[in-house]
Amino acid sequence: MPAFLSPEWFTEVDQLVAAAGDLKIPDAMRMAEINLTITTALGDVRACVKDGRLFQGHRDSAPTAITLDETLARTVFVDADTAAGIQAFVGGQLVATGDLKQLVALQMTEPSVEQLALAKRIAAITQ
Repeated sequence: MPAFLSPEWFTEVDQLVAAAGDLKIPDAMRMAEINLTITTALGDVRACVKDGRLFQGHRDSAPTAITLDETLARTVFVDADTAAGIQAFVGGQLVATGDLKQLVALQMTEPSVEQLALAKRIAAITQ
């Protein structure tokens, strides 16, 4: 099993996403483009949410940026607990800059059944 946020993990997640077919990603999730800086014990990991998916690296076009720690990132992106992200933002553990309208739209959006099923498959391969 690859370590969370490692290059190998991103590769395996990409393969799982490709095999999953139509994830019925809600519009607000598909429209969001957010750079993530995830703080880990080994240094910062740069990622991006685009088209309802998590990608390795930042994108110049992303109008919103978030900084969060590895534990919270795992909770939100592997465990699919979007409410934890909202609570962290309110509590100051997640710092957001730029166009915050995207975050407000995401706050009111639940993942599809297909996305939740994919999250379980991702959790199963994540160390």
